[in-house]
Amino acid sequence: MGTYAVIGLGRFGASVARTLTALGHEVLGVDTSPKKVQALAEMLAHVVIADAEDEETLRSLGMGNFDGVVVAIGQDLEANILVTVMLSEMGIKNITAKAQTELHGQVLEKVGASKIVYPEEDMGVKVAKSISSETILDFIELSPSHSIVEFIAPKKFVGKTLGSLNLRAKYGISVLAIKKGGRIIVAPGADGLVTAGDLLVVVGENDAVNRCSD
Repeated sequence: MGTYAVIGLGRFGASVARTLTALGHEVLGVDTSPKKVQALAEMLAHVVIADAEDEETLRSLGMGNFDGVVVAIGQDLEANILVTVMLSEMGIKNITAKAQTELHGQVLEKVGASKIVYPEEDMGVKVAKSISSETILDFIELSPSHSIVEFIAPKKFVGKTLGSLNLRAKYGISVLAIKKGGRIIVAPGADGLVTAGDLLVVVGENDAVNRCSD
């Protein structure tokens, strides 16, 4: 279990904080809004009403003791960048910062953020992929060229084993799991049989996955 601080508890920050907590990590949530802090008071290990733009406040919260800090401040770009700068100057290495634009992200990288996330852009990509495909249900982008994708097994797969489909040789992708109703088969073997309605979770190059799922 790790320890993380999330600064800014808007929709994005609150989602990150709740998810980290659900994954078993200890989370400190920080925001200037009593309403936002109160909303997460019973979910997170610790929540604090505080102004993260004040360096002494950041130090008093022990930011250097966390495994990672997420700067999720949204609309106030100046505050977003300032907090990132102060965290970096404190020697914190694992800083994830929310950016609104590519230029904003480049600035955050220069001032010390180790990871930049673009929630609006990422969600836009996810929505576009989901509505443009009748089979792809979900995906996680690992890099610009590789993803983990969940899709409904196409008819051409039904009634065949993974061994006979030979997806690694034909498409260069690997099957991580098969979902059969409420049952999940993790790392299925070559004798795993694909039946109608199965969901396949695979990893590979995006183009290859798209060809495979058509």
